[in-house]
Amino acid sequence: MFSVRAQDFKRDIKLGTFIPKGQWIVGSSVSYSEHNEQNYQFLVLDGFNSDGYTFKVSPMVCYAFKDNMAAGGRFAYGRTLTKLDGLSINLDEENQFDVDDLYQLKHSYSVMAVLRNYVTLGSSKRFALFSETQLGMGGSQSKVVNKGGDSVTGTYSTTTDFSIGVAPGIVAFINNYTAVEVSIGVLGLNFSKVKQTTDQVYVGERSSSSANFKINLFSIGLGIAFYL
Repeated sequence: MFSVRAQDFKRDIKLGTFIPKGQWIVGSSVSYSEHNEQNYQFLVLDGFNSDGYTFKVSPMVCYAFKDNMAAGGRFAYGRTLTKLDGLSINLDEENQFDVDDLYQLKHSYSVMAVLRNYVTLGSSKRFALFSETQLGMGGSQSKVVNKGGDSVTGTYSTTTDFSIGVAPGIVAFINNYTAVEVSIGVLGLNFSKVKQTTDQVYVGERSSSSANFKINLFSIGLGIAFYL
């Protein structure tokens, strides 16, 4: 008769307190980018002339209801302007399209409930990892105007969005109260509904849903936070 005896094994992983209970976290991230293309060519695109910018700000307030765990909210606002002065699409000799004098202006906003969990890196009191779970609701308004030829056409769009996501990151303290944070989105569920009105006559609607389970390099966030 054989008997098997389980052997106790302890990894001796010790998690220290990085953010103590009762601490307030106030911060914000800001991003701004510009683009400018002059006579750019790529594949079927020819004579691409465009310029514009994207601006986004996202303030945040959280409260640590227990050690290394905090909950709160985040608000985000973004503005995007794109001007297209010329674009030729050459599929073949018989299929060529030209787009001239078109611009788009878009405003977006969202409100999120966030839950943060901090993980210490050994005994360090300056560096730590965190995971931020986000439940958000927002929307956007945009208009696209095309002045090609003698006619002017425009499309006005409104969008309503719901999202659930997770954004891990790292926090590094500069001093006892100020820290720099870097995060990146890795997964999420998104639901959106778009309503469009063209030339104040034609109305259309579209609904979509998507799931993302990979690293999104375009969702990298860099911000500063104050731990009070």
